[in-house]
Amino acid sequence: MTCHPYSVIAAQRLLPVLRNADADEAVRQTTALLAAGCRAVELTTTTPGWAEALARSVPLTDHRGRPAAIGMGTVTTAEQARTALDAGAAFLISPYPAPEVREAARERGAVFIEGGFTPGEVAAAVGAAGAAKVFPAHVGGPQFIRSLKAVLPGAVIIPTGGIRPDGVQPWLDAGATAVGVGNGLPDDPADLASLFRELARPCCHECG
Repeated sequence: MTCHPYSVIAAQRLLPVLRNADADEAVRQTTALLAAGCRAVELTTTTPGWAEALARSVPLTDHRGRPAAIGMGTVTTAEQARTALDAGAAFLISPYPAPEVREAARERGAVFIEGGFTPGEVAAAVGAAGAAKVFPAHVGGPQFIRSLKAVLPGAVIIPTGGIRPDGVQPWLDAGATAVGVGNGLPDDPADLASLFRELARPCCHECG
């Protein structure tokens, strides 16, 4: 069952953002996340060998045997976008407005979650694809997300930056669809599984 990335991310509610030392470490961490109940993972172009890490992670499945949704973040150029899509990325994410990535995604019919911070940038990203990454989120806080959702009620909003796992809930309460977390994910498999179990909701009707 292949679900739309927005459905998977919205059900998971915490989107891990991985910045690793190399491709091997990225694949190991992705595998551990999938075994713990995660299904969508954001790798990043700041990881050396990121295209290899992506290609090796794309065929993986979650703990229920469903296809993983492996996306590529920190995508800022058309070349990076095309390389990521050729490697099988389920979605692309930029940290800030990136028109050339938007165009490359449009050409390929790919899912692109564009970054922004100001209301205008966020509204432009939502207008283009229905979703936006708000970065750096910690500057505005959950109340900023609440204000954005008041004028963009149907938007998929993913605040990222400076948020740790134990601080996710206030952002969800403020209207975030999911929260990007890059630091503080538990190393212990049981603790990691507990984190996703507490936050996750059912996915789409077909896969539950």
